[in-house]
Amino acid sequence: MAYKDYYKVLGVEKTASQPEIKKAYKKLARKFHPDVNPNDKNAEGKFKEINEAYQVIGKPENRKKYDQLGEHWQHGDVGAGTGRQRQPYSNNAQSDADFAEFFESVFGQQRAAAGGGSHFGFGGSRARYKGEDIQAELTLPLTDVMTTHKRTLSINGKNIRISVPAGLEDGQRIRLKGFGGKGVNGGPDGDLYVRFNIVNNTSFKRDQANLYKTIELDLYQAVLGGEVMVDTLDGRVKLKVQAGTQNNSQVKLKGKGFVRYKKDHEKGDLLITYTVKIPTNLTDKQRELFEQLSQLS
Repeated sequence: MAYKDYYKVLGVEKTASQPEIKKAYKKLARKFHPDVNPNDKNAEGKFKEINEAYQVIGKPENRKKYDQLGEHWQHGDVGAGTGRQRQPYSNNAQSDADFAEFFESVFGQQRAAAGGGSHFGFGGSRARYKGEDIQAELTLPLTDVMTTHKRTLSINGKNIRISVPAGLEDGQRIRLKGFGGKGVNGGPDGDLYVRFNIVNNTSFKRDQANLYKTIELDLYQAVLGGEVMVDTLDGRVKLKVQAGTQNNSQVKLKGKGFVRYKKDHEKGDLLITYTVKIPTNLTDKQRELFEQLSQLS
């Protein structure tokens, strides 16, 4: 029997743990199963090779012999002397029933009813497994996620009506169960995962449900106080500026922020930061007045 690098077949390192080997096998078995690749003549051969590799390095006792004896691992016992012979290895080292039970566990499904007619006759049944998950992206302006609303997505030529929750964050992903690819042999349909790209089309900085805005005050407003008009998502409001307002001081407009996730009627706060603009290019009269103020202080 020619040597086969079973680690290479499963795409793992020789130092891989048994859970890592099992994980790699599951991924490849799902990918190359002939039911998933009905038009690929190479899939069945690849699938059998993957199963063969797993039956060797997927079992600790077989793996130990394989690591030490290479292609001769089937015919000897490690550490038991050279005279003892073992039964030749077979691709059917596991019973059909045991392998069927394991294979179906790969796909997370119960065993199919007997008599289904699998490609490989695992217990006389066909494996059922979940359909492919689908990834999609949707770009929306920030103002579009102020309320929960419906959107239609076109996925693989099929229109899917989804609900877009209020308060979505940029980069957030939601799962729509059963909207992915069709299941195989009666297995459940896959899921649709939608990633939202939220583009801020407002003048506010957003941090979850809170909004931030910077307002510039002239020196006289900051010193003497007054009123300024401030934009919010609900329209303009009049804000009173306290006399003696300092540069970078902050005031909070409670409930004037962004809607909370999936809570259309709850909002965060709007936080206003004041920056005081120092006058430049003073006239002679203005400079004289400032000098008088300086002397008074």
